[in-house]
Amino acid sequence: MRAALGVCHMMLDRPRTVRASDSMKGSYLDPEFAQADIEERLSLAGAKFTTVPEAEIIEITAHALAEGKAVGWHQGRMEFGPRALGARSILADPHSASVQKQLNLKVKYCESFRPFAPSVLREQVAKWFQLDDDSPYMLLVADVAKSKQRPMSDAEQKLFGIDKLNVPRSEIPAVTHVDYSARVQTVHRETNPKYHRLISRFRELTGCPVLINTSFNVRGEPIVCTPEDAFHYLMGTEIELLVVGNCLLRKEDQDTTLIMDYKNAYELD
Repeated sequence: MRAALGVCHMMLDRPRTVRASDSMKGSYLDPEFAQADIEERLSLAGAKFTTVPEAEIIEITAHALAEGKAVGWHQGRMEFGPRALGARSILADPHSASVQKQLNLKVKYCESFRPFAPSVLREQVAKWFQLDDDSPYMLLVADVAKSKQRPMSDAEQKLFGIDKLNVPRSEIPAVTHVDYSARVQTVHRETNPKYHRLISRFRELTGCPVLINTSFNVRGEPIVCTPEDAFHYLMGTEIELLVVGNCLLRKEDQDTTLIMDYKNAYELD
């Protein structure tokens, strides 16, 4: 696509129009599944689920996140490209100092030190990060706002390696790098209204307009695409809640004979 646009502009002298808004509309360009199709696919996979209205989906998911649960979020059209942007994402509360380690070891099955990125409401980004611009594709890096940073003590400064890495750097330590930076995704009401509503409700519950957003996959696997992919992830990892469209799936409700072993499926990177 980029090559074709380049030829059109540079060789055929066609004008290039740059819009002020996001022309790719969040890059939600890949497959989506109708609610009836989701329910049929999950049923055929052996999943146990309940179907509830969207408002209830938002309420239950926001409360689960505020309670410290890791949630699989499978909504609408899948993102195009290498980033999870709130359509095929694993979500969690960024406040916990231990959640980064737990997500890596029990959900992503990779090294504990790997950082996660924040999704933040666009209208709140400047209050939490040293950034006041659009970053819908998680491409811009900015420091956490000074008011949210936590200076290290002299004793913490003397730590080494993983011990020093694990020292909380801010009010949202799970998405704050060792140098106080973060790779920010701004979430826009116009391009992903459901994800925007979820983060807004989480903010009402916690005071924080930020969620951990990491790709919906384990080490060695591509990002999930279909409802069946998402269900297999639920059964192969330690996430506690899966939301696919308007379907809610709780780990404790599932058939234990369908449990899979993702943890030992691939060698460490």
